[in-house]
Amino acid sequence: MLRSLRAFSAAAVVLLAASAHAEPALLQPHALIVDGSLPKAQAEAQMLAARRYDTFWHTGDETLAKAALAPDFTDRTPPPGRAQGLACPLAASKLMRAAIPDLSCEIEQMLVAGDRVVTHLHFRGHFTGHFKGSQGRGQAIDFIATDIYRVADGRITDNWHLEDNLILLQQLAQLPAPGKSS
Repeated sequence: MLRSLRAFSAAAVVLLAASAHAEPALLQPHALIVDGSLPKAQAEAQMLAARRYDTFWHTGDETLAKAALAPDFTDRTPPPGRAQGLACPLAASKLMRAAIPDLSCEIEQMLVAGDRVVTHLHFRGHFTGHFKGSQGRGQAIDFIATDIYRVADGRITDNWHLEDNLILLQQLAQLPAPGKSS
């Protein structure tokens, strides 16, 4: 009996340790297009890296960014003055979550071809925090972004991204809305 109790306890410890390190549910794209000529394992590894990274933008969970990005990750379109490497998206996420604590993201489309994954993302939330000297008043935030990831060995090595910053900055009260003068 003591032996079976020890075996049960050891199994419970292994299960608890595994669940403590389990990855959260990853975002699923609403539409997925995969180049049929890619080896299945390569396409799956590329999609996993992209889904991890996109889920990081949805949750702010830095472990997902760390799992998705290669050690030599390069942001090919950073704003002026932003650090390269993993520090770049982590800083951007913190800045966005300080302004929009309920920020969420959906993958509208994901395209996988060659060593690239293109994701069309849709962000939503409410500006209740602070952004560049402005205090939010609960304004709705709703903007899109497109990312092009280069993936090697199952990790994103490069990212080219384009956000609808005009709409975002208008919603964050940094620029006048269309038809209004400052």
